[in-house]
Amino acid sequence: MKYSKLSLAKEAINHKGFVKKIPDIFRMVRMWRKGEYPMRSIDIILPLLGVLYIISPIDILPEVAVPVIGVLDDLAVLSLTIPKLIKEVDKFLLWEAERKYNTDNTKVINAEIIN
Repeated sequence: MKYSKLSLAKEAINHKGFVKKIPDIFRMVRMWRKGEYPMRSIDIILPLLGVLYIISPIDILPEVAVPVIGVLDDLAVLSLTIPKLIKEVDKFLLWEAERKYNTDNTKVINAEIIN
């Protein structure tokens, strides 16, 4: 089975509604940069760097030089990056909902999202 950057991008887009969460990712990063959303820098920078690595044409192991292994590094980064980014966005959405609908001083602690 031959993989390409295009097929990897399609796989990432199909992961748990990734496309629907893209505006939420931008909003999360914007609020984090303003200092409104409390989050460790490493929790957002590493997933975003992973996404940039997948998108970029520059690879540590290029597909042209090493056809099978060259794709495996992209798959490994993809399998680690997208779930982490989705998890962070889900935490952000919980935080945002708590902030929006919090009328008394209740807090959501260690909430789990159930589909």
